[in-house]
Amino acid sequence: MPWFCWMNVTMQIDRERLAATFTELCEIGSPSRKEGRIAERLRAIFSDLGAESIVEDHSAPITGSECGNLIISFAGRKSNDPVFFNCHMDTVEPGISIRVVRRNDIFTSAGNTILGSDDKSGIAALIEAVRVLKAENLEHIPFELVFTTCEEIGLLGAKALDPGLIRAKMGYALDSSYFGRVIIGAPASNRLRITVHGKAAHAGLQPEKGINAITLAGRALSLCPFGRIDAESSVNFGTIQGGSASNIVPEEVVIEGEVRSHSEEKLARLTGSIEEAFEQTMESWEDTSGLVGERPWARVEVQPDFPVMRLSMDDPVVRLIEQAGHKTGIPLSYEIAGGGSDANIFNGYGLQTAILSTGMTNVHTTQEQISLQDMVDLTRLVLALLL
Repeated sequence: MPWFCWMNVTMQIDRERLAATFTELCEIGSPSRKEGRIAERLRAIFSDLGAESIVEDHSAPITGSECGNLIISFAGRKSNDPVFFNCHMDTVEPGISIRVVRRNDIFTSAGNTILGSDDKSGIAALIEAVRVLKAENLEHIPFELVFTTCEEIGLLGAKALDPGLIRAKMGYALDSSYFGRVIIGAPASNRLRITVHGKAAHAGLQPEKGINAITLAGRALSLCPFGRIDAESSVNFGTIQGGSASNIVPEEVVIEGEVRSHSEEKLARLTGSIEEAFEQTMESWEDTSGLVGERPWARVEVQPDFPVMRLSMDDPVVRLIEQAGHKTGIPLSYEIAGGGSDANIFNGYGLQTAILSTGMTNVHTTQEQISLQDMVDLTRLVLALLL
């Protein structure tokens, strides 16, 4: 559109309406697997705004959520290819009985819960953008809104989504901290669950008849890569549980960890080295007393968590947001992230997906906050993508 028309559209964003929408969404509690109320509210809002279709998929039995993912479609009056926008409906805990506090144009919670800007700031911006489109009767490209469940507990909703329900072949996940960031790369991840099995025995009367699973786990872990491996890769062992009492040789230990890398080859190699470390430790164990009568064993279970996300500046989804940044005058930076999100899953489906930051900060804490101006500017970017 001409520059002066774009400026007129920008002026039609209703800051107070956006603020009220954001507050309402945040105060509808929706911790992971309890997204039913927020899904119902989104159905009502977008139905009133003339959505062409609202589809709830059949992922709930898979994720354990109160509802499925929502795919909401709007027909466009232009012949352009459609795009989609993704936000997740769930929040982390404590996320029930949230009370939003506004000081000038900064939003926080009352202090005893999270705020919920992760990810309701993105949802609020999408609602305001559609309201502007409808109020001004603006021509726009076809688009879809994909609201997922259970993102915060392992991207479960996106993983259970049938990508065939999404017509668009590229889109944007509105879900990252700070503002003006476009995430174009993120690592793949493997989750690890390692079980080390020894043999129980009385630690004072017959220790030589036991196999200490904790000691064996420690030996194996000392052989494993850990921490920051290189610029692309990291390994972490996050929890370890085992044993039953100080006077019993511990029979079993369970370790949970993860491997992340922007390189699929490195991901496989690091995961393999961990498996090898535990295998070698079990094989090198010796029954020095001759009284044990069995051998220890270890099982390394590897669960692919999310695939690598890798976009280039030449990809259409990146070029389009770059144009939107120029159109709105909003400076954007293009970054590589260290975490996973629904965007990883969508890219794994073959749907080019970049992540747009929404302005939220201190997420997953009771100090979470966001500014109204960041949500206004996010709405401007969404409108620029659609116009």
